[in-house]
Amino acid sequence: MVELVPTIDLSSWHGDSSERTAIAAQVDAACSRVGFMQIVGHGLPDDVVNTMLRATDALFALPLADKLALLPPHPGVNRGYAPRAAESLAYSQGAEKALPDLFEAFNIGLDVVPDEPFYRDAPHEFFAPNLWPAALPSLRPALTTYFDHAVGLASTLTDVFALALRLPERWFRPYVDRSTLTMRVNHYEGRDGDTVPEPGQMRMGAHTDYGVVTVLYADPVPGLQILGPDARFHDVVPRPGALLVNLGDMTALWTNDRWRSTLHRVVPPSAASGASRRRSVALFLDANYDARIACLPTCATAEQPAKYPPVLAGDHLIEKILGPRLGRASGGVHTARDRVNRQG
Repeated sequence: MVELVPTIDLSSWHGDSSERTAIAAQVDAACSRVGFMQIVGHGLPDDVVNTMLRATDALFALPLADKLALLPPHPGVNRGYAPRAAESLAYSQGAEKALPDLFEAFNIGLDVVPDEPFYRDAPHEFFAPNLWPAALPSLRPALTTYFDHAVGLASTLTDVFALALRLPERWFRPYVDRSTLTMRVNHYEGRDGDTVPEPGQMRMGAHTDYGVVTVLYADPVPGLQILGPDARFHDVVPRPGALLVNLGDMTALWTNDRWRSTLHRVVPPSAASGASRRRSVALFLDANYDARIACLPTCATAEQPAKYPPVLAGDHLIEKILGPRLGRASGGVHTARDRVNRQG
């Protein structure tokens, strides 16, 4: 039986050319078939992961008033605390009406922003300062250390992508070297007094990721579902020690959907699952906000021309961010539009 989300060992990526070619071939197959993979041999130290998890547990255990003090100044700032039911990610797929999602989250970006015009003059406050709780000083070093490791892994993955797509070495680097990086710590937990989810209400509504590649830590408990090649949702529980990796809309646009930006969601726990708490930490490597993303010449033919017009990565990103927070259909590229109505 073919594993829906294949496991790929990245530990030999810095070996000889045959090892690198073998890894790239595995990544190409995973990206072409399902757009998700499990990465082992990723090099993130266990102590960094565990320290991050302890710190985030402490964050979400803070009194609600302390967490609400970390709200961003307005919906376009992708930093700080997002309360339960504050977003509906289905809007990012162009939905006209959606139920609120049942998660709370905390977002950070670069903690030390270079004092350069590119960053100072960025539109939409893409490099806004992080918001840290004064009562929890351990949070900042725990999250920023994990962030730095995850960014390194995501950057390495773009080099794997270049080889897999038969592009020059490090081809993607100029598009992501000043990325609007975001890390989102998601927390799902049933609590006394919570209302019963409405029919069809999700812990996180079905959506694609918006950027280039996502590196995801997820607790090994049920909840995450991805849309498979059969147009049905399938449960995904990561293997111990593995990180999940999936593609975003910009990579689907570059590859003309040869590689999938996969629709995924988080469903409420069933009585049989026995797990009401679930944690996940997503590092989003987006393109530079001024990067013009267009279909690669090698991914379009006369018979299969480019499906999407070129876009500026920052314009796409802010549209996707604002829709779920303002309760309106997002603009930008909808790479899963032809799959949304076939989900089952």
